[in-house]
Amino acid sequence: MDWKIELVPVPVTDVDRAKEFYTRVGFNADHDHRVNESLRFVQLTPPGSACSICIGEGITDKVPGSQEIQIVVPDAAEARKHLVEAGVDCTEVDPQAWGKFVHFKDPDGNSWALQELPPR
Repeated sequence: MDWKIELVPVPVTDVDRAKEFYTRVGFNADHDHRVNESLRFVQLTPPGSACSICIGEGITDKVPGSQEIQIVVPDAAEARKHLVEAGVDCTEVDPQAWGKFVHFKDPDGNSWALQELPPR
């Protein structure tokens, strides 16, 4: 039996600002649907990912800025270059024994780590 993570809620204060940020970074805007007055569901998927994030109104009780997510990328330096070109403040590439990392935060302070896996 396969268990696949498909959707991770990310708490934000301003849905439109967050949607603009994530699409500028390169996430695909899959859905943006107002279900009712208290529920807006926005699904965004990183390029090449089988797992999406969702933001919106009435999605999660988590505090904006409290989410931490890690994504595996083929090349940390290229990923960093892409972020910089998109106007995102990010760290330099941080080489570790378990991979190379680039860190950034969304406008609400939710933390992202991009990891280039080491050769196996």
